[in-house]
Amino acid sequence: MNTPQVSPCDSIDGIQLQTQLYIDGRWCGAAGGAQLAIFNPSTEEVLAHVDAGSADDVDRAVRAAGRAFKSWRNTSGSARAHYLRAIAVGVEARRERLATLQSQNNGKPLEEARIDVGDVIATFEYYAELAEGLDVKGESEVAIPSPEHRALIRREPAGVVGLIVPWNFPMVTTAWKLAPALAAGCAVVLKPSEITPLPELELASIVAECGLPPGVFNVVTGTGVEVGAPLAAHPLVAKVSFTGSTGVGQTVMKTAADTLKGVSLELGGKSSIIVFADANLDLAVDLVAGGAFFNAGQMCSATSRVLVDRSIADALVERLADRAARTVVGDPFLSGVQMGPLTSRAQFERVQCYIARGKEEGARLVIGGEPMMGAGYFVRPTIFVDVPTNSSVWREEIFGPVLCVRSFDSEQDAIDAANDSEFGLVATVVTSDEARGKRVADALDAGVVWINAPQLIFPQTSWGGYKRSSLGRELGPFGLAAFQEIKQILSVRNGG
Repeated sequence: MNTPQVSPCDSIDGIQLQTQLYIDGRWCGAAGGAQLAIFNPSTEEVLAHVDAGSADDVDRAVRAAGRAFKSWRNTSGSARAHYLRAIAVGVEARRERLATLQSQNNGKPLEEARIDVGDVIATFEYYAELAEGLDVKGESEVAIPSPEHRALIRREPAGVVGLIVPWNFPMVTTAWKLAPALAAGCAVVLKPSEITPLPELELASIVAECGLPPGVFNVVTGTGVEVGAPLAAHPLVAKVSFTGSTGVGQTVMKTAADTLKGVSLELGGKSSIIVFADANLDLAVDLVAGGAFFNAGQMCSATSRVLVDRSIADALVERLADRAARTVVGDPFLSGVQMGPLTSRAQFERVQCYIARGKEEGARLVIGGEPMMGAGYFVRPTIFVDVPTNSSVWREEIFGPVLCVRSFDSEQDAIDAANDSEFGLVATVVTSDEARGKRVADALDAGVVWINAPQLIFPQTSWGGYKRSSLGRELGPFGLAAFQEIKQILSVRNGG
């Protein structure tokens, strides 16, 4: 079993932190010696300094992965499942430590961070099951109209893959990519967000300790320019899986095109929740608030556009304003806190800019909008009504706790308004009419639709959207297939 080298670490409250790169089974410093300051968004204080990689470090990691892939690709599915379950066990053992780092570095309330850790465990356990299935389903015969020939379809690992993950759900988005990539037999180079690398590096230390052969799993921390771009451009990388903003995703795709490598993209959203007149208003308020303010609205799946039947619009807005006023915003470690800060100063400033634009563009502010006094990147839940359909707050992804409300007069009006977007990630429908719920869900241009349900995501299903929201799918068997190549083998029966 490979025993990773222990590196010098920073610490928080006496807890040692991993801060180096992990390449070819060893923790090591960045080639150029640069470091990044990592901040606590609740206090604006520096939590730690993490090594900042460069193109040289990316090249070392990719070449290590390439060497490891030659043998790793031939391991059995059951052997890969053993490692995936070991990772799940390791995450379970450090559940509270991972949640704490998540809240310190990302700013989400501790209870939300604990949900994230549970999602990570479930994802690795699920892909362990799929990995075992590859021993039986990795190769299958296909019926063809030729009795003299035999056709086989094989699923093989794509090769060395680059995984680039965002800051809003550290560890979760990593697990969604890393678990299926390892299950498929790929060797991995992971680039965490430079804003939230601490929980990711803690997860990486668990992966490193599970005994994977050196080079199968590598981590290079650093900026998008210094690490992400060279990873997407590297000629030995067969596939890049990216989650982040639409603009950066377009750049990743253009870069990958130079070497014609595979690309999966999980990008932005500007999603709607449709509330019909027959909806249970208490349920509707819960679903709207959860879809807009969970993780301080920093979700590509945020249902930040509320479309409500005109007959109940005033009643719903009144209840939503009351819910927003009673939402406890503050230190993610304090009991009763329901919403933490935005994760970075840049995001805080971006959200404040959008709120100002919303006012300028004619939307009526019902509640919120002002930053909270004192340290930290805190913004209160904000609600706009009478929002013009051509305004930036209605059409563009804000990535903050900003909710926009418009009324509709018919079911078709609601569907048309929801589909009037360049994005198509998710949607929610709230109605007591089961047939209507299914009918509207079928008509929406979205990859995921919830009917009278919160934004539950199970690893057995799928994740991804239409239009500019996604290219490809994650989770479920689709997530595994994203890291596989298909090979056909045609032979003459009985040796010819």
